[in-house]
Amino acid sequence: MARTTRWEDVPNRGYGPKFGELIREGADVDGEARLADALVTRRSTVLDAGSGMGRVAAALVARGHRVTAVEKDPGLVKQSAATFPELGVTTADLIDLSPGFMSEVGKPTSYDLVVVVGNVIVYLAPDSEIEVLSGLESLMAPNGRMLVGFNPKHGPNGARDYAPDEFEADAAAAGLVVEHRFGTYELHPASEEYCVYVLAARRAGIPG
Repeated sequence: MARTTRWEDVPNRGYGPKFGELIREGADVDGEARLADALVTRRSTVLDAGSGMGRVAAALVARGHRVTAVEKDPGLVKQSAATFPELGVTTADLIDLSPGFMSEVGKPTSYDLVVVVGNVIVYLAPDSEIEVLSGLESLMAPNGRMLVGFNPKHGPNGARDYAPDEFEADAAAAGLVVEHRFGTYELHPASEEYCVYVLAARRAGIPG
């Protein structure tokens, strides 16, 4: 059942306009998409969980992937439709995502890559992190991966602090194994300022 997220509790209305302006100016906003693209083969199935105004999902479509974008915020869904009309967005709360739900809405039930970037994970409803991660894990293909990126502390307005060891414990509880941790989407060493994780499902046989 959907719960009020931190994003809804403290509206961050500057996010959509900010990235809309950056795109109009021709700024490089594809860092997440470049790494996501490198993690999979061409024409892979990708789930962008918390797709926002659509920039990452659209960039992955342009790179030849089959992308399902999911976003709850109606304003961001509207902006995505206006900016990337070819994308299409499924309006849903991430806590509701499961193979059964995706089947009901006519979307793939298995993904080569699940993308959860742009601080989505630190805006989830309080105490829902393991449940959301478990649902996303259930949508990963046997050898699929999950890309997660967030500020572990002092993040954007309304975001929670999420220490790396706490996130890793929640990921483990959701059946996920850390393959890599970096400090940026350009694979700089892990830092306390930003976390970029590549995760796999423990059911894939990876020790964890």
